Amino acid sequence: SPPGLLLLTSFLLHVKEDRASPTRLVCDNRLIQKYIVEAKDMEKGVGQCQALPPLSCPAVLPLVDFTFQQWKSKSNETKRREILCDLALLVGAAAAAQGQVSNECGARQLSQLYRHANSFLLLLQTFSWEAGHWEPSCSPHSMEQTHITSIFLTYRQLVQGKLSFFFYDLAKVLCK
Repeated sequence: SPPGLLLLTSFLLHVKEDRASPTRLVCDNRLIQKYIVEAKDMEKGVGQCQALPPLSCPAVLPLVDFTFQQWKSKSNETKRREILCDLALLVGAAAAAQGQVSNECGARQLSQLYRHANSFLLLLQTFSWEAGHWEPSCSPHSMEQTHITSIFLTYRQLVQGKLSFFFYDLAKVLCK
């Protein structure tokens, strides 16, 4: 079964008539821990691929680092939008890199990362706590990288950092 299937299944099981409820997804801390482990495994897996050449067209990756103080001062909607921008850039980078990688191991790992990141992107697009909808025309801080492994590093950092803290913040509100 595809690794992104659990996330998609969790999402589909918690859809209400016209609005999805992230409650059970964020209230069970084991799920985000599972996604962190999967991100680490993907990063380790691509590191074991042999002879991965640099990308001929650099991947544009979001800068996903943040300070805890800055993070705490943002609303959940602002955090969600920021993560959406980061995920959109990551999904685009993974898709672009897939077209440049002929190595079977690297292509398989990139495909898995693409599915995971895209699942989170689709999931977070459906949740809105404040008026207004996410616009895809965001411009997060970014960097260009030619190493495939940096796509996986960025994804792991995003899941382990912003996404994990975001789920934790939502749990405080939704899981009483």
